Amino acid sequence: MKILAISGSARGVSTNTALLRAMQELAPEGMTLTVFDQLGSLPIFSPDHEAEKTPAAVLALMAQVAQADGVIISSPEYVRAIPGGMKNLIDWMVSRAEIIHKPIALVHASHRGADMLVSMRLVLSTVSSRFLAQHFLSLPLVGKSPEEVRVALGQAGVRKQVIHFLQGLAQEIARCASVPAGDLP
Repeated sequence: MKILAISGSARGVSTNTALLRAMQELAPEGMTLTVFDQLGSLPIFSPDHEAEKTPAAVLALMAQVAQADGVIISSPEYVRAIPGGMKNLIDWMVSRAEIIHKPIALVHASHRGADMLVSMRLVLSTVSSRFLAQHFLSLPLVGKSPEEVRVALGQAGVRKQVIHFLQGLAQEIARCASVPAGDLP
């Protein structure tokens, strides 16, 4: 099972990216988790640059989305909203087929960010018929370095939470795969 894990942060030492990278080490057997942390490489969305004019960086990301069985998104909150880079990525996906029936789950590297999460859930349930709103993981990692995040995920209780989340995601993706897209509510 292939999972594309998208970091909604453009920071080089992002807690969200660190969380996703640490989760790679805990992926259950049979699951590969690939991290996309290059929001800054995507040009600003414009409908004038779709179809045959779609930039190479966007096409490369959409190929990863298409090949993935599911997507995990981890994003910070900026000014009580979805960060601009993350929203830009979603804008590139909104009129494309790759994301429409793709299972998507959220993880959150903070104990804050409720406003952004409300917006993110609304937006993701709009772009994918298989947004897994009930499948969510939140860990209080704000301010931790990538090494501190890795250490935190190595702690027995946190490790168990992450593994449980990933196993549950695999089950949700398998369930989604057994229901034809046309039969979704």
